[in-house]
Order: sequence, then structure tokens, then C-alpha cells
Amino acid sequence: MNFTTEVLNWHDQCGRRNLPWHAQKNPYRIWVSEIMLQQTRVETVIPFYQDFMRRFPDISTLAIANLDEVMSYWSGLGYYSRARNLHQAARRIRNEYNGIFPQTLDEVVNLPGIGRSTAGAILAFSRNERHPILDGNVKRVLSRYHAVGGPQEKQVTKKRLWELADRHTPEERVADYTQAIMDLGALICRARNPLCGECPVSSRCLAYTQDQIESYPARKQKKLRPIKSCRMLVLRRSDGFILLCKRPLKGIWGGLWSLPQLDHSDLDVNQYCKEMFNFEVISTNPLALLRHGFSHYELEIMPILCEITVSKTVSTHPDQDYLWYDPLESVATGLPTAVKRIIEMMKKFDASLSA
Repeated sequence: MNFTTEVLNWHDQCGRRNLPWHAQKNPYRIWVSEIMLQQTRVETVIPFYQDFMRRFPDISTLAIANLDEVMSYWSGLGYYSRARNLHQAARRIRNEYNGIFPQTLDEVVNLPGIGRSTAGAILAFSRNERHPILDGNVKRVLSRYHAVGGPQEKQVTKKRLWELADRHTPEERVADYTQAIMDLGALICRARNPLCGECPVSSRCLAYTQDQIESYPARKQKKLRPIKSCRMLVLRRSDGFILLCKRPLKGIWGGLWSLPQLDHSDLDVNQYCKEMFNFEVISTNPLALLRHGFSHYELEIMPILCEITVSKTVSTHPDQDYLWYDPLESVATGLPTAVKRIIEMMKKFDASLSA
């Protein structure tokens, strides 16, 4: 048997066939799942996907929704540009395709946030069209099976892997094969501790037969992530509401609501609040130090709870949106995970005072 047949036979016995986005051949549902699955594990995605689908069951619902609400349903999944692109693409589909998901590879690739592999997966799963895919799991399987060396970001390596992906993609059962090779990479040919003894193609896998599994795919040299630090202010007025500010679309937590942030250690909190917002600070209480990891650096956050008096005339920065937020209400507001954790710290701090 060849590689493709063995992978399909393995899928028939061991693959994942009950994922919620495959219950219907709906390109919208599959599109959302594929975007969520970028750099995120299946088990993490499923509850987010189910909540998202309940609120935004179709393209038109997503297109007319407010971006803030869309971001609130993405909060916790990370890589927030994915949600912004999804929302933007839904509006383009509404305006340019009458709300019907486009049907050709070129049209799908032209949508914001969708590359060749994601587009191929959407069309393979929804229409059973033959399109090779090359996500991270597939790259790992093919790199090991064919012993494809060289950095994966190099064009020559990418070209070779796409050629192999195309060679192995069958003319029939394309959707099954697409899911099968994804699953093989996720469940068996894992980045760490691969289960080669359970792999259906290990007998012809060059990396395995040459005892070079750890050499493929070629790994980037790890760089130590720098540590940055900041203070985040929980500015709370007498009714318990706290001030949130919207992050710029570019940069970390783009488009989400966050806390006022001081990046410079020499800034005085009282002076900052007076000059920035015209607030009087009554008291300050530092909360527990929080560390949050990003792809390129670690951020150490010192949250400071500030009880404030709000003047009748509150000054705000002209380039930023602000929101008074009730932490006791369950409002659909897109908050970064770190900010949610800080709000929980504030609640525990209050509870400790009243105990």
C-alpha cells in the first residue's frame, strides 16, 4: 500500500470523525474552525467554537455584528488579528458575494486572514475538492516521512513540501484524507514524544528508519524571550465601575479592551491620572505581580488598584476609546486573558478586606 492509502486506513480506524464543524459540509462553519485552529489545539478550540456558532450562526450574522462583541467571543483564544480578519472577511463576503462563501481557491485566498493551506482545507472539507494542505501538522509528517531538511521558512523547503503534499493528496476521499493527515500529525507524529510505534507509515518513514526523528523538521534556534514590564491601573470609581481603554488594532491585544498601562517606571500614578483623565486618586493598592507570555517576549505586569474620584469634566486622550465597565456584570466585552485575571485579583482583594 502507498502512503495515502495507509493514512486513510488509519483514519478509518483511529482518526477524529466527530468534530463539531464537520457535522455539516458548511463552508462558513469550517472556515471559522480552521481560523480558530491556527496555532491552537483542537481541545482548546471546541468550546470557543461552540459558543461562537451559537452567537454567530452564519455569515450575515457575523457581518452585521459589532467588532467588540466578536472580540468578546474570541477573548482567551489569542492571536486576535484572526478575529478581526474573520469579521472583515464576513463583511466582504456579504458585500461582494451576496453573503455566499466563495467557491474558488483564488477567491478564498483573497479573503483577509486566509492562506493557501487554510483555503484548501475549507474547500476540501466543504466541497470535497482536491486541494493539498500544508499546516504545521502536515509539514511535520511530510518532513519526517521524506526526510526533508532545511529551515521550513526557506522558499526551497516550502516548495518541496508543497510538491509532496500535492503528490499524496488523492483524487477521491479528499475530505477524509485532509482530516487524516492533520490527525496523524496532531495525534501520532507529534512535535514531542511522537508515537512512532502506532504510526501506520513508520516502516517507510525515512526519519524513523534512520533513527533521525528529532532532526526533522529542522528546528529554529531558540532565542531567549526578553522580559518587559509595565504597570496596569485598575481605576475604580465609587460605584465600582473601572475604566477600560481600547487597544490599537496593531500590536498586542489589538482591538480589545484593556486597562490603562504605564510602560515607564518613573511615571507617578497620581500625576498620570490627573494629567491623563483629570482623576483624583484616593488610594492605591498593588495587587499580585502577573506574568503573561507572548510569542516574542514575556510581559511582567504590576496591577495597581486605584480608588478614584471622577471630576465632572473627565479629560480623555483624543485618539483612544474609553469605557466604564462593571466587573460584576457579564457584559459581552472583549478582554485579554491577563486583564480578566487582574479583575479576579481585584475581587479577591476586596473579599480579603471584608473577611
